[in-house]
Amino acid sequence: MSRRDPTKKRSQFSYVWHYLKRDRLAMLGLCGLTVLVACAIFAPLIAPYDYALQDYLSMNQAPSLKHLFGTDNFGRDIFSRVVFGARISLLVGFISLAIGAFLGSLLGAVAGYFGRFSETLIMRGCDIMMSIPSTVLAITIATTLGPGLVNAVIALSISSIPSFCRVVRGSTLTVKDQEYIEAARVIGASDWHIIRRYVFPNVLAPIIVQATLGIGKSIIMCASLSFLGLGIQPPTPEWGAMLSTARTFMRNYPYQVIFPGLAIMLTVLSLNLFGDGLRDALDPKLKR
Repeated sequence: MSRRDPTKKRSQFSYVWHYLKRDRLAMLGLCGLTVLVACAIFAPLIAPYDYALQDYLSMNQAPSLKHLFGTDNFGRDIFSRVVFGARISLLVGFISLAIGAFLGSLLGAVAGYFGRFSETLIMRGCDIMMSIPSTVLAITIATTLGPGLVNAVIALSISSIPSFCRVVRGSTLTVKDQEYIEAARVIGASDWHIIRRYVFPNVLAPIIVQATLGIGKSIIMCASLSFLGLGIQPPTPEWGAMLSTARTFMRNYPYQVIFPGLAIMLTVLSLNLFGDGLRDALDPKLKR
């Protein structure tokens, strides 16, 4: 049996995983994310009831073996709605961050690489957007477009663009003067080829970290929009909308608020723990 050559260069993934698995909090966050993703994928198998099934004989029942998280004011099983809500929240969080990361990274790379007028125009636009709190900006966009899943994704995507743009611009300014970039220019490579082939791969680490930490923020903002009636509309189960519906009964039936709130808190906590560990693993200055 052949042994692994000790002189063989380890991949970047191996280095990241080596440092990441030593961080207990990061691994705890990763385990939490794994459970949440599994719930989102296998929600129809995990949920004991249809999330939209109304049973007026079982309204406002406390948690029990029949209904683990109790029922709401329509007799719907809260546990089933929380499980299906994971699918909606993670879907909106990932899609909105993917769109925002792509557009923000593209604008940031253009601003950092070309500079001059394009940098001034893009970065001043980002400064204007960042002068408005992201939640207020998302609420404004959602109010203009109207409530709904697609409009919520658009609102969250636009509000996440400036943060990615600034991060990628700063990384591009560091990368663009490296020797391999100069060598690519000498052999006649086009600017867009250099950005795609050499700049983006070398600024990918901060993009991944920013995206990991930003998903939690997007989930909170999605819940906020739904809570205000500007996001996902009933009867689709969404944690923020569940909180909005249950606040009327919070004094007499607190469990209707507790479980969706815990779902949001644990999801964002898992993402933040994993994001912090991933940042430490990808940043050589923070490795010990």
